[in-house]
Amino acid sequence: MPRRDDHDARVVAVGGGLLATLNELGVLDAADVHVTERLARLSGEVIDETARIGAALAVRAVRFGSTCLAISRVAELVGEDLAAAIPAPDELRSALAESVLVRGATTGPLRPLVLADSADGPLLYLRKYFRQEELIRSVLAVRGERRPDVDPAAVAAAVAEVFGPPDPAEVDLQRVAAQLAAVSWTLVVAGGPGTGKTYTVARILAVLDRLAGGNARIGLCAPTGRAAAQLQAAVSSDPAAPSSVRAVTVHSLLGWRPGSVPRHNRGNKLPYDVVVVDETSMLSMTAMSKLLDAVRADARVILVGDPHQLASVEAGAVLADLVEREVAEPPTSIADGVIEPSVMARLPDRDRVDHGVVTLRRGHRFGGGIAMVAEAINAGDSDAVVAMVTDPAFTDVVLEATDDLDGVRADVEAWGVALDAAARDADAAAALDALDRHRVLCAHREGGWGVQGWSRRVVEWLAQLPGQHHLDADSTLLHPGRPLMVTANDRQNAIFNGDSGVVIGAEGSAEVVFRRGADVRRVHPTQLADVVSLYAMTIHRSQGSQFDGVTVVLPPEGSELLTRELVYTAITRARRHVRIIGSPEVLAAAVTRRVQRASGLRSPIRVADTDVTQPGAGGRPHLT
Repeated sequence: MPRRDDHDARVVAVGGGLLATLNELGVLDAADVHVTERLARLSGEVIDETARIGAALAVRAVRFGSTCLAISRVAELVGEDLAAAIPAPDELRSALAESVLVRGATTGPLRPLVLADSADGPLLYLRKYFRQEELIRSVLAVRGERRPDVDPAAVAAAVAEVFGPPDPAEVDLQRVAAQLAAVSWTLVVAGGPGTGKTYTVARILAVLDRLAGGNARIGLCAPTGRAAAQLQAAVSSDPAAPSSVRAVTVHSLLGWRPGSVPRHNRGNKLPYDVVVVDETSMLSMTAMSKLLDAVRADARVILVGDPHQLASVEAGAVLADLVEREVAEPPTSIADGVIEPSVMARLPDRDRVDHGVVTLRRGHRFGGGIAMVAEAINAGDSDAVVAMVTDPAFTDVVLEATDDLDGVRADVEAWGVALDAAARDADAAAALDALDRHRVLCAHREGGWGVQGWSRRVVEWLAQLPGQHHLDADSTLLHPGRPLMVTANDRQNAIFNGDSGVVIGAEGSAEVVFRRGADVRRVHPTQLADVVSLYAMTIHRSQGSQFDGVTVVLPPEGSELLTRELVYTAITRARRHVRIIGSPEVLAAAVTRRVQRASGLRSPIRVADTDVTQPGAGGRPHLT
């Protein structure tokens, strides 16, 4: 493994030893080392190198999206070259169990790390994330012990009014979700793109509102402003849903500003009877803990999202953890008396349904070939994925070499021509349809195979078309036909970070149009400050979007972004056709490799017996 250059800002002087070696080799960054050294100094006692390495790896784990360090998987984190040099998992655990960072020092109450045992082996937490995870665990456990006091006959009547009479020959999972929402304090509605999650939410709200006599107080939220706006548009378009609901961001719902304590919290609960969180896969552990802490015990919580998509950019993969977690078998099914026994007997994932998790399965958004590849990706079947995308008879998803870009160029040119024609005609609907006709999706932002390089390539191709010589990837001119992406929330104009639009009309009378559900949002170019050209975008940015066709540019082999979740998210952005640029080996590697986000939410954990009664401040014992 090559060492970092001495002038690299991520390299720090740490006095030699294995900690310095891991830093020089790129396993640890400066932040990991500095935080560890600071904790060691604050403890006031000597901390051996093995415990320091464990602490530094725990800091690194959070930086990479985990809420804790899975000690038994440390060798996977550092790679085969260094696995032999790293202390064995048993050594790490023993050193940490004896360390004052876990046990507490005689000089004060500082105990920044928590060591716990789980079905996945020992877990090492920074205490902040342990507390957040423990809050989520405890709140969900308490909510799962009780049931709302509802009349089964009233539930049946409300469901029948909203969904109509049931089809005896079919298991309607959307109907099942609504029935479960009526008899549960917490419900998870999972499913891939096009499975009807938002439609199900609208129908659930209609049922719950009827049960509340039309007076249900409903809070709708999503992690981002764009996702909230899309949720609002989707729910508002359903005539069965309550008309008064308004979707906002999770931060707005909680009254939570950066660097501050949320206005709604344990001592000032949210006023809602029902709280719905859409795109929960993008919600961090911190945000989920703040939300659950602020929800009333007698309010229903409905978490909605796709657990197979890319998770939050911050620590945590809460939705995936909740869908896959191990929980104790309930004494009785929560669906007893509400869902017909004949339906229960035919339910897929019956045990998950008993615990309030409904996974919608029937996709309506994209073609059968895309659905087949997506299913194989989720199963981690790299052989099946490569076989399908390299089969000449399989046309929905194709794999093409990096030196064969003729097909991509044809797609891009057709996209550019349609976009330019509609924009010059000032046809907003046609321009937005053309904008969503095709999109280039990249894993990275920088570099020749990232958004930066591919934007220039797309512009070069388009500039060679008649009448397009003025194009420039870095231009700030809002000429007709220029595709744009908003990079900051603008509440005054009701456009949000991640929204995509296009300039239409003639010079001097141009406007920028954005899609908002079935409506068009029009903004004058002078009102837009935070926008960039949109000739390519990252796969992370594409979450929540849908296009007729996509070109997926795989990152180089060895990229840390090369994962199963990345490829799944990318290909499921397409309705009709996917073109993957890369090699079979790189694609297979991506399908095989899952995002490894360690947490203790998936199975029960037990805090290790390291909390001895050593005197802290005032001589009191340290408590977890």
